[in-house]
Amino acid sequence: SFSVDAVAEAHEGLAMNQPAEQLSDASADAGPVAGFGFWKCWSLSVGVMIGSGVFLLPAVLAPYGSISFLGWIVTSIGAILIALVLGRLAGRTDRSGGFYVYTRDAFGDLAGFIVGWSYWLSILFAVAAISVAFAGYAGAVVPALGANTITQALVATSIIWILTGVNMKGVSEAASVQLVMTILKIIPLLVIIALGVVAGTPDNIPPFNPQAMPVGEALATTALLTMWAFIGIEAGVVPAADVIDAKRTIPRAVIAGTLSVAVLYIAATAAVMMLVPVETLSVSEAPFADAARALGAFGGPLIAIGALVSTAGSLNGNILLSGQMPMAVARDGLAPKILAKKNTGHAPIVALIMSSTLATLLLIFNYSDGLVSAFTFLISMSTLATLMPYAVSALAELRHSMKSARAWAVIAIVALVYAIVAMAGAGLKPLLWGVVLLAAGLPVFYWTKQSRR
Repeated sequence: SFSVDAVAEAHEGLAMNQPAEQLSDASADAGPVAGFGFWKCWSLSVGVMIGSGVFLLPAVLAPYGSISFLGWIVTSIGAILIALVLGRLAGRTDRSGGFYVYTRDAFGDLAGFIVGWSYWLSILFAVAAISVAFAGYAGAVVPALGANTITQALVATSIIWILTGVNMKGVSEAASVQLVMTILKIIPLLVIIALGVVAGTPDNIPPFNPQAMPVGEALATTALLTMWAFIGIEAGVVPAADVIDAKRTIPRAVIAGTLSVAVLYIAATAAVMMLVPVETLSVSEAPFADAARALGAFGGPLIAIGALVSTAGSLNGNILLSGQMPMAVARDGLAPKILAKKNTGHAPIVALIMSSTLATLLLIFNYSDGLVSAFTFLISMSTLATLMPYAVSALAELRHSMKSARAWAVIAIVALVYAIVAMAGAGLKPLLWGVVLLAAGLPVFYWTKQSRR
């Protein structure tokens, strides 16, 4: 594991060499800058959710048949329930930190720190994983960039630090970039959906359950597969202090974002299945590119560029979150104070540098096994580390609502069960790694608490 304190100290000198007016203490959130209204908050949730996964899922789901649409529906309902819980929790506070804030308010400092640590780890793994995916798509567009492992690692590292630089300019700049990237990444999905309507044939839709699996097992399998595409629901709740009218804006943006993504995913999957015969789709490494061949020669490059924009947008959103989470924990005295420092653009500059440094190290250490192996491990760990905060946030809402709002308590229980089932599907190895990495945060918590006395 990596020491948060060691990396923070390594960058402390860099931060302190800036002019005094450039940095401010975030021990109390200073209020929103002109950066996050409804649409930018919506774009953060949507932009983080729509990453590289959606471009592969139609091929992954094809062998299970059209029962996978029921899996999408089950997952969409679970994701919407989680969004409802997060929206309700967000309506109680305008402090940055998301999961961490909700858990700390409900269960105290230690629980809040563990959830904040878990979510921060999930972001680091996500930044590393998405940069790997970006390098893969860059190699598809410009073959020289994918010539070997070293070149791919350099491309992945470069995009991390380019977008870290954007985020260090300020929250407003990062939010504007996120909105533009989200709009651009939706365009290829809309093109494929339109193509499916115009040129697709229902005859290509695979049979309902071609493997003759028990319906419950098939539903559970496809629901777990599709959940990977919804990770990021929570992104819009994290930078609450920089959101205008946060208690009203965040719930609306997060719920609207989840609904938008659910509709896009289901429609795009149906379109690809109608455009590509199942025997081709089930072995495709680029199902959207195969579907785009209906556009002629420029269809494939359009989808490849769309995938690049999609991964870059998701990466930008995750890098933004990678600074916000340690900043929020440090603001409350549960992590080294230097991580709470912001510049004049409200960017948590030290936390951003620390997080991107660690994500780069994760990337390099995992690249020795190649692109696919690195991506698989990193994304598994990221998903698992996100599901735990989902579950604890549902518990926090359950505690708030148990006596006064029974309907919300029921929603929280269903969201909790869904998160636990999804965690159980992660497998033994990621679960064991998750326990080890969570335990690695405890010395940081107790050392910081002790040093504050």
